[in-house]
Amino acid sequence: MTRKTIKILVVGCGNMGASHALAYHQLDGYEIVGLVSGGKTKEILNEKLGGGYALYDDYYKAMDATHPDAVSISTYPDTHETFAIDAFERGCHVFVEKPLADTVEGAIRVVNAARKNNKKLVVGYILRHHPSWEKFIEMSQKLGKPLVMRMNLNQQSEGKMWTLHRNLMKSLSPIVDCGVHYIDVMCQMTRSKPIQVYAIGARLTEEIPAGNYNYGNLQIRFEDGSVGWYEAGWGPMVSETAFFIKDVFGPAGSVSIVAKEAGGSGKSDSIESHTKTESLLFHRSELDKNEKFAHDDKWIDLKDEPDHNALCKREQEYFLQSIHEDTDLSNHMEDAVNSLRIAFACDESVRTGKVVTL
Repeated sequence: MTRKTIKILVVGCGNMGASHALAYHQLDGYEIVGLVSGGKTKEILNEKLGGGYALYDDYYKAMDATHPDAVSISTYPDTHETFAIDAFERGCHVFVEKPLADTVEGAIRVVNAARKNNKKLVVGYILRHHPSWEKFIEMSQKLGKPLVMRMNLNQQSEGKMWTLHRNLMKSLSPIVDCGVHYIDVMCQMTRSKPIQVYAIGARLTEEIPAGNYNYGNLQIRFEDGSVGWYEAGWGPMVSETAFFIKDVFGPAGSVSIVAKEAGGSGKSDSIESHTKTESLLFHRSELDKNEKFAHDDKWIDLKDEPDHNALCKREQEYFLQSIHEDTDLSNHMEDAVNSLRIAFACDESVRTGKVVTL
């Protein structure tokens, strides 16, 4: 049976918007009906895609003109809720970059609109489609309980990336915008309920709003005794020393992502490097009768991992499949709201200086 080609409107043509547009351009199941952005990014993207796509400055005018089957939203987070709900009410499916909205209540409203209109909502949790991260999570679940999870992604940004970060921080902090990815990973690793968070933050520049901060460090305590921390800093002042830490250990040993290339100097603000793993290092804690390690550490080579473009294609193939096969996305949507709820609890902790019970 021939599947219907999904007409999709791309809203937001910056880093991730352009990445998703390239995936739609390359995949047979999609037809891009328009590119939308307020600035010049749509013209730049259109040229990269070979030209010929309709260009729009305004989301609503583009929707009226193109009548898409689906909308891909990669704009700033403070527009996600409004655009997504409007798209659902017009009968469209929606892919939206993380975070789902700029408030928990807004995220819930988006999910409710998807359910009310019986349309698919996929949120851009790209690591869920990465085979190496899936392996990382799978191996973590063999380490026993409790787990200790340590993760960060600090970005020493300049030029257009610092402009992007400043714009993002008009509405959200780094530990909310990026933290939802790694909170989601921790929840998958533990399969346990988070019960308590504490976080600290610092405002290291006058170039962001007075109420926000460009460095944050969060800590999460889970019901099963597991604990995790995540830190994120953005800006030209951020150190690249140990900026790429992703590891977990439990009673039976540890698993670490070791990305020597992606974790190298000058790579911290590279979108391409953020999803790279390259290798996993598996350590077992078992000792022999002489109290020496009974097993050598094992390297798992991941050099054949998908690049950023291939990963975006996997994510958009999942969106396409969910539309054609009427996939139940209830858990996916609930997880997106849950990780955002935890991230905002951490944000509350930064602002109040108090532990927040979930």
